[in-house]
Amino acid sequence: MMCPVSPKPAGKAAGKASGPGRPKDLGKRAAILEAAKALFIEQGYTGVSMDAIAAQAGVSKLTVYSHFGDKETLFTQAVQSKCMEMLPDTLFITDAEGPLREQLLGIAQAFFEMVTSDAAVSVQRVMMAPETDDRLRELFWQAGPRRTTDALAEFLRARAARGELDIEDFSTAALQLMTLVKGELHAHMMCGLPPAPGQGTPRDHVAASVDFFLRAYARRPPAEGPAGG
Repeated sequence: MMCPVSPKPAGKAAGKASGPGRPKDLGKRAAILEAAKALFIEQGYTGVSMDAIAAQAGVSKLTVYSHFGDKETLFTQAVQSKCMEMLPDTLFITDAEGPLREQLLGIAQAFFEMVTSDAAVSVQRVMMAPETDDRLRELFWQAGPRRTTDALAEFLRARAARGELDIEDFSTAALQLMTLVKGELHAHMMCGLPPAPGQGTPRDHVAASVDFFLRAYARRPPAEGPAGG
């Protein structure tokens, strides 16, 4: 999550920077993001230079800095872009007509595919490496896992408001569902191991995780009193 930029002092330089100027080229911005995503995944954060990103994107290094300011910001934007690509915001919009279980299955399946993708596993291994700076880990956490947790928590809050879920702590419930969905299979992949025998298909695992979650949090009708009481 990016911090707000402090306003620049008044003056000629500030006036020039804040003027209409030349509009940013969205095509170049997209090319830079795609290059950054590919290179950060392949080479890790420290192994990638802004020169390399510029070369792969087919732009000048000055253009990269013009769009993103610094390497940390570009990394954060690349992580956010990848997450939104694989887990778009539209998944978390409450469907007034759709069953709760079906929408949770859609979210959970997309989340599982994202965290078990080669790109996600590669970046997470970089974050776990001893040489990775703590600030970089925090940037990754805010741009990726934290965004997903917050979006899922808000979805659960909306469905609880409709009387479908009985949840007091939405952030904790969101984390519990994501942990269930990751399961042992994600841990195996992080260690470079194949799935354990008898684990079943990923789709079966995701469905079982959602059903387990609903058994814990789905609102049940009040129990009827004893007959003739």
